[in-house]
Amino acid sequence: MPLVAALALLAVSAPGAQARKSQFTIFEAARELKSHDGAVRARALDEIESFGVHWIRVVLYWKDVAPQPGDRSRPDFDQTDPAAYDWTSYERIVQEAAARDIRVMLTVSGPVPRWATLTGGHVDYPSPTLFRRFMKAVGRQFGERIRYWSVWNEPNHPEFLGPQYRRGKPYSPRLYRRLFRNARRALDRTGNRRDRLIMGETAPRGNRNVVAPLAFLRGSLCLNKRYKKRRRCKRLDADGFAHHPYTTRSGPFFVSRRRDDVTIGSLGRLERALDRAGRARAIRRRMPIYLTEFGIQSKPDPRYGVGQKRQAEYRAIAERIAWRRGRVRAFSQYLMRDDLPRSGADRYGGFESGLRRSNGRKKLAYRAFRLPMVARRTGRGVRLWGLVRPADGRERVRLEYRNRRSRKWRRLGFDRTGRRGYWSRTTRYRRGRTYRVRWESPNGKRYRGSRTRAIRWR
Repeated sequence: MPLVAALALLAVSAPGAQARKSQFTIFEAARELKSHDGAVRARALDEIESFGVHWIRVVLYWKDVAPQPGDRSRPDFDQTDPAAYDWTSYERIVQEAAARDIRVMLTVSGPVPRWATLTGGHVDYPSPTLFRRFMKAVGRQFGERIRYWSVWNEPNHPEFLGPQYRRGKPYSPRLYRRLFRNARRALDRTGNRRDRLIMGETAPRGNRNVVAPLAFLRGSLCLNKRYKKRRRCKRLDADGFAHHPYTTRSGPFFVSRRRDDVTIGSLGRLERALDRAGRARAIRRRMPIYLTEFGIQSKPDPRYGVGQKRQAEYRAIAERIAWRRGRVRAFSQYLMRDDLPRSGADRYGGFESGLRRSNGRKKLAYRAFRLPMVARRTGRGVRLWGLVRPADGRERVRLEYRNRRSRKWRRLGFDRTGRRGYWSRTTRYRRGRTYRVRWESPNGKRYRGSRTRAIRWR
């Protein structure tokens, strides 16, 4: 290889590494943060803080705080008065997070009290009028401490909102539009007009029971498949679109054949849909995307789980995919610990996407979350990319490699991150070579990332 080409190949690519200055990380650890044990909550928040993560997502379930949620008859109380609700578990999270300078994105969602639905259940036909009153209470309770809100967790999924279909056609998008607009009105009237209210929070894939995310998007914005807006349908006043781009065990490059599905490997579909909706004046133009729930499931889940090495690798690649998308403002890690195993045949029917096992033992993903690293093969070269958590200014990292059939790690070189912790470098490709990164924090603590192989993708 000519000397000039070799030097170019080994050069650090600082401008590319700092292309996404506005993206931030969101962490969600519901089991720990909603625990009645203060020590459990404190440990989880301390760990999140130690990663340099300054945002957590909290889903506030209406039925968990409402009075008499199991009654079909509506109790007689002022539904807009915060004093009528039990905010105890949520107040603890907000207060303890604030003490660590961690901000909360609050998702207000169903299931709902039985008295707030048309059918007397917890999911189907929630009343938009009663939701507006409830949102007034929420806004008055948390308004001065919350600046990012979103409406409904996975409203395209029957576990949270129903009915999804009526007479064979999607119905949940129409219902969601009414819920969202009532939430906007309520927050505007409680002094939160300048806060950001995000729509969506959609599940990634559709089927007979779940409305696909892009079909849900069109339905909630009064758009047909050709993105023509119906008359007398005003623009939805949303500040962003939140999505949960989970993939399959095939990894982050999986793309569903259904064009209305959106996984991490097909984020372009969501960008194009939002652009078309913006041109139709159904939403603001260039609407930002918030990936507020994401994780890679690991074994022992027999259906969706991958090995620990693949979990760490896939999650890092997914984060790089999100980082490369200029529209993505936030990327999430869903769960600190795996869900507890269940009894019966569906023992691992929850989520095994945590950085720790359900018993608290660290996975390889824990180490990789602090120092995510990707090795992308490009022709004769390998493009290395990574992030240091937490980064306090420009950090120095040591890059290492190990050749096939060797147990010895050798120094590839040193690099420096940008102010937000990202770094990138290009090196020559060697078959069978793996890579890792090492970092010594300003307090002298040393960290080592997980081993990463070189992969080719577009």
